[in-house]
Amino acid sequence: MPTIWVYAEIDNGKLDPSSLELATKARELGDVEAVVLGPGATEAAARLGEYGAEIVYASDDQVYADYVAQPHVHALTELIGENAPDMILFAMNYDSRDIAGRLSARLGSTLMSNVLEIESVERAKTAIIGGTIIVDVALEGAPKILLARAKSFVAEPLEGGEATVVPVETTVPEEAKRAKRVERHEEAATGPKLEDAPVVLSGGRGLQGPDNFKHLEDLASAIGNTAVGATRAVVDAGWVPYSYQIGQTGKTVKPSVYIAFGVSGATQHIVGMKGAKRIIAINKDEEAPIFQISDLGVVGDALKIIPQLIEEVKSRKG
Repeated sequence: MPTIWVYAEIDNGKLDPSSLELATKARELGDVEAVVLGPGATEAAARLGEYGAEIVYASDDQVYADYVAQPHVHALTELIGENAPDMILFAMNYDSRDIAGRLSARLGSTLMSNVLEIESVERAKTAIIGGTIIVDVALEGAPKILLARAKSFVAEPLEGGEATVVPVETTVPEEAKRAKRVERHEEAATGPKLEDAPVVLSGGRGLQGPDNFKHLEDLASAIGNTAVGATRAVVDAGWVPYSYQIGQTGKTVKPSVYIAFGVSGATQHIVGMKGAKRIIAINKDEEAPIFQISDLGVVGDALKIIPQLIEEVKSRKG
């Protein structure tokens, strides 16, 4: 059986949920092991065991929180040399992408990004041309390094799963401590995370300006357990923070209900939300591409419809 490693990113002591998705998929491919580096790693190892990791290489060393990418690559390079995994799975988070790219350059290994499906250690699938075409990719060399899109796999615990923790005792050299984190900033947020919300309201240029996103926030608050997202065009215009972005270069969401307000439906955006169970689109342009994938389409002015929706939701809850 091939050995599949999961690089489990840990941020501020918390395990990234994508790691559990990757561990679940890895169980289909071979023997699962994981690597987790930074404060909270040993605690996170137990969680990884519950999702199929048989061995977890862990270090709680503060160096992995204080410095960006290079210490992680140094430790991974040593671990790979000692254990020779066949494939390493990474989530498409900022730090994981940085580490995977540097590791590929260090090892001369195959790196594949934007992975949607993994069939074996030799083959995987990705999307091209703005997500409109799915292609098969042949993988060569070892270890293969894959970056998988969030929500590509469903995280499912393994009954009786338990990991053996192997301490990582690598000494990180001074030359691997060049990029230091000097400050952390977390945006204040209310309600569910965009990736986890059962209902997502998304705004596009049809909202006409940043101030009108307040209407979406009001509607989300009225519905409850609802998150607000946006298209890349809106984010690039500075109307809302990047954390709102849904799409190929943003977040992937798979809510029960996705409601698009003034979103035209560019292919790059659709990549990030087409997995929603129900898609509702509201747009003044009856030819907008978003209507082609919608379960329900409303031709109309989103700015006139949103206040009516808020009143209707409040009246039904009242």
